[in-house]
Amino acid sequence: MTREMNYALSFDDEQAMIMKSAREFCKGKSSIQDVRELLGSDTGYDKKVWKAMVELGWPGIAIPESFGGIGLGIGSLVPLAESMGRYMLATPFFSATLAAQALLRGGTQSQKEEWLPQIADGLIATVALLDSEDWGADTINCTAVDAGDTLKLSGTKWLVGDAGVAELFVVSVKYQDKPSLVLVNAGQFPKSAIQRHTLIDETKRAFKVDFSGVEVEKSRLLDPALSESTIRDLMLIGALLTAAEATGTAAASLDNTVEYLKSRKQFNKLIGSYQALKHPTVDILNEMEAARSHLYHAATIMGDGPLSDDMEIACRMAKAQATEALLFAGDRDVQFHGGMGFTYECDAQLHIRRAQWSQQQFGDAYHHRKRLASLFFD
Repeated sequence: MTREMNYALSFDDEQAMIMKSAREFCKGKSSIQDVRELLGSDTGYDKKVWKAMVELGWPGIAIPESFGGIGLGIGSLVPLAESMGRYMLATPFFSATLAAQALLRGGTQSQKEEWLPQIADGLIATVALLDSEDWGADTINCTAVDAGDTLKLSGTKWLVGDAGVAELFVVSVKYQDKPSLVLVNAGQFPKSAIQRHTLIDETKRAFKVDFSGVEVEKSRLLDPALSESTIRDLMLIGALLTAAEATGTAAASLDNTVEYLKSRKQFNKLIGSYQALKHPTVDILNEMEAARSHLYHAATIMGDGPLSDDMEIACRMAKAQATEALLFAGDRDVQFHGGMGFTYECDAQLHIRRAQWSQQQFGDAYHHRKRLASLFFD
């Protein structure tokens, strides 16, 4: 037995305006030379670029006006994320956005009033959700126990984005045998508790963070009644934003491939004239456009409340399609560049490395399709 689905798809004036300005900004601030220069840096991003993004109001786009944001919703972040992916712009934007959504969807009123305006003003925050390296795991091993007037945490979180520069952490824990979320300030644990992991995508920064021994006031606990649905929504929103970024990078990979096909000659003939290379290049375009259709369908129906089944389906379909489109684009990008494509200096390497990272972040295509089956069929 199948279910009815929402097939709405639109690209409104606000999204078009955001995409136009975002593309101009990212193109000017994140050339391929800029991207490469940041690969070896500690933070992985340019603080001046982050400051410029804050001045444009980007961290507050999905935060309501009542909390110092612009109030355009999650759907308006999709064209922004796509543009950032196209120019591989590295900032703590995605980490801060997910932390803001955690507070918005699961925080108490006082927590929202305290932290959301700060995030909109550029405070770097992040979420710590993984107790292992597997997004498919549904267990939470990190715990919070009562210690008088405080909560004492124990456990380690993996792959915490931008933990090296974050000032606020939203941490998933088990509290009274239920999934919960708690706020932790960076100053509440030693620097030695944060260990950086080098990722295959060197434009990204991720860390293992040991929260053992950290004590926080009970007022730092987000609304326990909303925590389980908030964690679920965070993973779906994270999947959607990763899909948007991956789709943008697929476009960059396609541009890189086409430019090479138009300039490289063999036997006094441009290699782009050979059908064996033309057809896969068109396949990249088709896969990328399919991903964009899924993205903007999800952007059309996303709301500020708990995500419905239709929204979950849209996020999962977008993630599965977008990351596989980028995997294909990155693979062809390397292959068509020949021996040069396997060198670190070739830009195709940046794209295929982003493809490998994007595939695993917030679950791979198999993970999402497995969960789609139970949503599609009774």
